[in-house]
Amino acid sequence: MRRSAVLALSLLVFSSPALGQAPPTDSQTLQALLAEIRQLRQDLQTSAIAARRAQILIYRLHAQEAAVAHTSQQLEEAKSSLEQFRARRKYQEFQIKQYEGMRDRAENAAQRQQFEDAIAQLKAQMEAMVPEEQEAQTKETESKQQSRIEQAKLDQLQDELDRLDHAVMNAALHIANAHP
Repeated sequence: MRRSAVLALSLLVFSSPALGQAPPTDSQTLQALLAEIRQLRQDLQTSAIAARRAQILIYRLHAQEAAVAHTSQQLEEAKSSLEQFRARRKYQEFQIKQYEGMRDRAENAAQRQQFEDAIAQLKAQMEAMVPEEQEAQTKETESKQQSRIEQAKLDQLQDELDRLDHAVMNAALHIANAHP
């Protein structure tokens, strides 16, 4: 009995260190798991950075879309204003031609003078509108240029967002192919 107790005790004492030791394949597995965890952490950090960058780009994209909308509205207003000046000038030219025709058919000098006065007044109005029309033309030109600039900025941001999307997709495909 004493011998079996010593044998049991010696088995416990000598076998316990052997139970705590992992065979070399377990150590390799742990190293592989550790490497996988580190890679996952790195992938997660890269994804978080890409997500933040995408959020910033989207915010900038929305702000730029608002800028493009604002410049487009200014351009439309400038075009409308210029068109109103042109339509008014065209109408005044038409009125002048009508008054000239009536003047030529007038029966007396008083009527002719009335038409001459109306023609002179319309010509003075047209002359007074020239600086305003030129200003409207300048504003339209500037608005067109500003609109093109803002649209180019928007296009650049959209291209950058497309590149980021493409990079994220490539990274996802790379990860999927590397870790089947």
